[in-house]
Order: sequence, then C-alpha cells, then structure tokens
Amino acid sequence: MNTTERKTEKKMEVPRTTSEVIRIKPQQFIHVLDNNTGVTRLEVGPQTITLRDHERLILKPEPMIIVPPRYYCVVANPLLRDEDGQPIADQHGQIRLRYGDLEIRFAQDPFPLYPNEKLVGDVTQLAVVETNQALRLRAIRDFTDTVTRIVDGETQTETINRLAGDEWLFEGPGTYIPRVEVEVVETVTAEVIKPNQALHLLARQNCTDRQSNRRRAGEEWLVREEGAYLPGVDEEVIGIINAYILTEQKALHLKAKRTFTDIFGRQRKAGDEWLVTFEDAEIHIPDVYEDVVGEVTITTLSDHEWCIVVDPIDESGKPQLGMREVRQGRTSFFLHPGESLENGIQNIYVLSELEALLLRAKEAFNEGEGDQVITHQPGDLWMIAGPQDYIPRVEVEVVEKRQAIPLDKNEGIYVRNIQTGELKLVGGPQAYMLTPYEKLWEKELPSVVEELLMQKIDPLSGRGQDSVAGGDQSEQKSGVRQRLSQRDKTRAVVFHIPQNAAVQLHDYKNRTARTVFGPDLVMLEPDEAFTVLSLSGSKPKRPNVIKSLALLLGPDFMTDIFTVETADHTRLQLQLSYNWYFDVDRHDEQTAARLFQVPDFVGDTCKAIASRVRGAVAGEKFDEFHRNSARIIRLAVFGTDEEGHIRDEFRFRANNLVITNIDIQSVEPVDEETLRSLQKSVQLAIQITTDAQEAAARQDAERIEQEAKARLERQVILDQSAAEAERKKLLELQAENIAIESTGQATAEARAKAEAAQIQGQLAVNLAQQEAEAARIRNEIELAQLKARQEAELAHQQSLSNLEIAKAERMAHIKSEEYRQKVEAIGPQTIQAIAQAGPEMQARLLEALGIQSVLITDGKNPINLFGAANGLISPPTSN
Repeated sequence: MNTTERKTEKKMEVPRTTSEVIRIKPQQFIHVLDNNTGVTRLEVGPQTITLRDHERLILKPEPMIIVPPRYYCVVANPLLRDEDGQPIADQHGQIRLRYGDLEIRFAQDPFPLYPNEKLVGDVTQLAVVETNQALRLRAIRDFTDTVTRIVDGETQTETINRLAGDEWLFEGPGTYIPRVEVEVVETVTAEVIKPNQALHLLARQNCTDRQSNRRRAGEEWLVREEGAYLPGVDEEVIGIINAYILTEQKALHLKAKRTFTDIFGRQRKAGDEWLVTFEDAEIHIPDVYEDVVGEVTITTLSDHEWCIVVDPIDESGKPQLGMREVRQGRTSFFLHPGESLENGIQNIYVLSELEALLLRAKEAFNEGEGDQVITHQPGDLWMIAGPQDYIPRVEVEVVEKRQAIPLDKNEGIYVRNIQTGELKLVGGPQAYMLTPYEKLWEKELPSVVEELLMQKIDPLSGRGQDSVAGGDQSEQKSGVRQRLSQRDKTRAVVFHIPQNAAVQLHDYKNRTARTVFGPDLVMLEPDEAFTVLSLSGSKPKRPNVIKSLALLLGPDFMTDIFTVETADHTRLQLQLSYNWYFDVDRHDEQTAARLFQVPDFVGDTCKAIASRVRGAVAGEKFDEFHRNSARIIRLAVFGTDEEGHIRDEFRFRANNLVITNIDIQSVEPVDEETLRSLQKSVQLAIQITTDAQEAAARQDAERIEQEAKARLERQVILDQSAAEAERKKLLELQAENIAIESTGQATAEARAKAEAAQIQGQLAVNLAQQEAEAARIRNEIELAQLKARQEAELAHQQSLSNLEIAKAERMAHIKSEEYRQKVEAIGPQTIQAIAQAGPEMQARLLEALGIQSVLITDGKNPINLFGAANGLISPPTSN
C-alpha cells in the first residue's frame, strides 16, 4: 500500500467533531478544512491546534516525506512556486497546484504534501546503469535535452530537441536522473558474442550502426566481432547464430534467400544452393541471407562399393539434369545440392561359378575393344557369368541376380521361354542356370489339389480323415489351411504314390492320360494335371466327403448303413461292411485306365449292394430274415453259380472292383413298435436270467452260511483244546521254576569251584606255552645256522660248477677250432671225394655183375631203397 492510499484511508477515518485539540509532533503535518471559506490549509508540527467550530480535520497527522540521497519520489498535482521557490496562493488563500502534472523531487529536507498533492508510488532509489547496459528511454512530451559528451578528452555539451515518441539510450556506467518528460521503456543488456558466434541484428528504421554503416529499415546484418555488443536504439536483436564446425567428414548445405555476395566473395542468386566444405573454411557462420538446409555427411565408397549419382554438377556447380554418373571406390565425396544417389550405395556384384547377372540395355552402346566390340540395342538382354566382379555401366540395368538352381533326380522346375512361349520341365540331377530369355513359370493347380498336396495326408493311413469336406467341416479347417506352408509354384509338382495305389495324370496338350502305380514318385509336366477322386464317405455314405489324388487298390473294407423293408413291412436298418480290392493288370494300360472310369466307386458300390439287399429282403418275412440274415444277404449280393452254390465274389466290370466278403455288423428295427417288442423280449429274457441268477445266489449264500457255522463251532472246540494245552504248559513252567530256584545255589557253588580249577589250568597252559615258545626260538636259531651253512656250501659248489662249465666250453671251442682248421687244411673237394668213394665203388661192382635191378624181401619188413645197395654188397670188415 503506497503513501497516497494510506492518506486517503486515514482521511476517511477522520471523525467529524465540532471542536478538537490536535497535537502535531515534529516532522508531521495535517490538513485542516475551513468550512466557511472552503479553503484547506497545511499545518506543520511541532504545535498544538485547537479546531474551531467551522474547521474540520481532513488528514490526521502524517510524517513528512523523507527523500534520502540518491533517491527520488514523484509528486502528482505539484504546487506552483514563485521565483524564490515559495508557494503561490490565490485570492482566497488556497495554494495553487499544477493539476494533472507530475514533479520529481530528489534528496532534500523532509517536506509535507500540500492539500491535493499526492505521492505517486514509494520513494525510489535512483537507477544505476552498469557497464554493458543501457536504458531505453522514450519522450512522452516535447522538451529540450542537454547531452554531455567527451570528445578527444574534452567535455562538450550539446542541446537536443526531443519530440514526443523519440527513443534513445542512456548507456552506462552512470546514474540515471529521471525526468517527467521521459519514461523508461526497458533495460537493454549488451549481448556477449563468443568465439564462433555472431549477432543477428535488424534495423527497425533507417539508422547508422556502431560501425558507422547506414542501415535501412528492415535490413538485417551480422556482427561477427567477439566481445560485448550493446544494440543501438534502432537495432533489434534477432538472436545469436552459432557457427557450424566443418570437418573433412561433414559439409554445410546452404540456400540463398535473395541475391547477395557471400563471405567468400561469390555472388549467389536467390534460390541457389551450394555446399561449404572444410576446404572453404573450418567454421562457417551462416549469413542473414543464407538458409541452412542441413548438414551433409561425406559419402565414402570402399573397394567393393559403387553408386550412381543422378544429376551430377558440372565444373561451374550447376546440376546436369538427366545425366547419371557411376562412381566406384575407393573414394570419398560430398553430394552437392541437386545430386542424389540412385538406389543408394551398392556392393559390387561378386559372382561365383554358379551365379550370373541378367542385364538389360537401357540405351544403345558399344562394349569391348577392337574386333570384340559388341553393340547392345535398347531392350537387349544378356547375361554375364561368374566367377568375377562386376560394376554395371550407366547404360545397363541389372534385372536380377541369378543362381544356378540345384536339382536332385526327384526335383524339377518349370521354365518358360519368353520369346517363344514354350514351356518345359527341367529335371535333375544338375545345377540349371536360366538363359537370358528364360524365366521360371508358376504352375497353377486347382485349390483342391493344392490343399491335398499341402496337407500331405497318406491315403492309406489317413483314410479316416476327410481331406476336403464341404459345409461346416471346410470352415473348421480353414484355420489349418492358412497355417500350411505355401507351395513354390515354380518347382515341379512331385507326388509320392504309396504302396498298392494308383494315380492318373492327364496331358491336356497331347490329350493323353497315363496311370502310375505305387510305390513311385510322379513329377507333373507343365501341361499335366492330377485326376482328383471325389469319393463318398461317412456312415451312411454321403457323396463328395473324401477327396484324394491316389486310388487305393485294396484289399480294404468299406462300411455303409441303409434301411430295408421285409415282406411283412418291418423296416430294418442294416450296417454292412464290405471287403474289396481292384483286380488290375499293371502292365496293361487299357486295363489300368479303367480304374478311373467310375468317379465315385465307393458310392456306386454301396448303392448297387444296397439295391440288391433291399430286393432280397423285400421277399422275406422278418422272422425268416432274422434267422437267416447272413445267408440271404450273401445270396443277394454274390448270387449263385451253376451248381447252386453262393459265389465267393461280386465283380464290377466297369472298373474291375471285386467284393470278396460282407460283414453284417448290426441289424436294428426302424419302427418303434417293432423296436419296443424286441426290447420287451430282451427285457423278459434279462429278467428270467436275473431271477435264475438270484436263486442260485440265494442257494449259494445259504450253503456258505451253513459252512461258516460249522467252521465256527469247530474253531471253538479247537480254541478250547489249545487253551488246555497252554494251561498245561503254564503248570510245567511253574514246576520248572521251583526246581531252578532249588538248584540255583548248588549250581553257583559248583560254578565257583569250576572257575578256580579253570584258573589253575590256565596258568599251567600259559607256562607250557612259554616253554614251547623258548624251544621254538632255539630251533629257529639252529635252523638259521644250518641254512647259512648249506647256502655257503651251495655257493661253493656253484662256483666249482661254473669253473667246470667254463673249462668244458673252452675245450669244446678248442676242439671245434681244431676240426675247422683240419677241414680247411684237407679242403672241401677232398672231403667230397672221400664221401663218394664207397657208393661209387658199390655201383661199379653191381655193373660188373650185370645186375640192373633186384629186390629181395620177406614181405614183412619195410624196404629202405636208400640203403638197398648197402644191403646187397656187404661192406668190407676189418680184422
């Protein structure tokens, strides 16, 4: 609450009395109204005033206004003063005021406020303007201002006429002395320009900046000098612009807002775009007419990378619209404004032996040198094969990268020639590479065939599962079908035919069909399709329940339920099971083709058999049919031969299907009355059986009860006899106990004597053991001495034996050496002649006798042919 508000509040609280004594302290003042004259006067203390009847106190004692040094206050409606500084009063004595005006009063003696003077605000300290600060002042009325400036060390005073609305700055350091004609708009602080910064300024009107440059209203410029910058009164700070630091990896993309000359001295036209790189400057502060589009990162290509630059710039920096340029590594470059990369940075095509690139010419060009120049026209297709590295030219478009497709002997692909439209199946084993004018062809199959191939249900083991069904079943399996993997339509359709099954394939191009028997694997040609079997299923049979690609040849069985009516109009429901198989010659193509002439052999077979059974049952009464149902049904289905016997099979000539047996699984009446009568008969039979079983059970229970009573009585007798035996044992034990007590004392005495005798015997035994131990020690010592003596004798004898052996070996060596020397002295030829002298003499003697061969034996002794000559001629004996 300011002083004026306090005065007003107190003025309202003054009581209205006719007479009052007011004591005014020093440096206080009051206002007193004279009701007779209507003049309000000022009274200053210290004094005591007694109000008269026509006087009224309108302001209680208030302290005087104190303005200390370097403070000021603003007084509204100040009083008028004469040349001597005294207040001026009118003819009624009322002090004259300058209503609507303001007066600023500085430090002085305490002073009161005259009537109708008001203190605006509080006493305020003078504003001190620091260095790098200024006050923006605005003249609210015309006045003449005196400005003191220091020029070349001399103080100069200048008079300036200020008009209302003029603005100027009071720059520090200094103390601002306020004036009534001037208002403070704001405090302006100098902007500090740091390194790598610039100050963006805007001229609010035509002026001269601090560098003495003329600026027009709306002109923008930068102040790049570092330090504190105090904007002028006509300068508006847009902001601080930070410099962009440029590196070898980063450039600055700029755009000209208008035509100007940049800091590098190049003229830029409005809309021009360019790059400022590290080569131009390490740092760059965008000019006021430069718009920073963004920072551009350097594009680096390695040895295995390349790219296509679209609209590359020329030497003058202008983009060549429509041109394309191939750049390959190793290199680094900046994309200039207007340039762009087509498909980004790409890796060099590295082709292996099994890879190739399919290329298309986008415009005519020549490739190669000398005689190997090849001219490519727009649209030409060709391939380059690996192994090699390849970077396409600007005129070349890489359509795709192809790889050789590895195919096993059971795999294949469909290929279309895009020039001739010819389709073919390429099978393995091989790695097939498509030619330039070949592409993979997708073979479309009916949705039913697709589902059958994707489900991969075995026709034999999964025949209980409906592979394709209609209605709700198809909707229930839709989620399963969505989860099945999609078939690669370019791959050859391969189907594994199970054992004892057949598949028919149609070639619509050649209008032929072929039947393949399992186990085998079929691969569809491009123009071939499967024959889909749509068979009846469920019980009773419904059409189009089972769909399959393979036809099972059996033997197998099928079950059907149908209704028949007897001659006495009894309706029965039969459930029959038929055993069947296909009688087919696999080597006869015509016979094999007949297998698929009946689209639904299950439904046709069940209908044919049901028709025969209905006809046969219609001529029989219920009782007769109930007793002889098997014979009647077999006779109706199989028929009889020439001799009247029931045949063993029922053959369908259309597809060679043979029914071999019929199993009657159930016969149930359809009519409720017949069913109730049968149920009543069954219940009666059950009741009779139950009663019989109940009587037998009752008889068994009585018999078991009598046996239990007999066993109980017998057990009582046995228990009584056992109790008597136990009582007898008790008496015997009591007598034995008495005998034991009487003999216990005698036993103890005898035991004591026995223990004493035992101790004496033990002492004798210990003495004998010690004597035996002493004898054992003596014997061991004698034995050791004897053993040592014998070992010494044995060693002595061993030494003698070794000496004799060494002597014998030495004598043998001497004798053998003597014999060898004798043989060497005689010579081998002399020894040979001596050895052959005897036999040669015997042979010559036999030749002299004229005997060629003779053998005399008694037949018991063996003949020694080697010694025969010695036997015939006795050797000479020496006397």
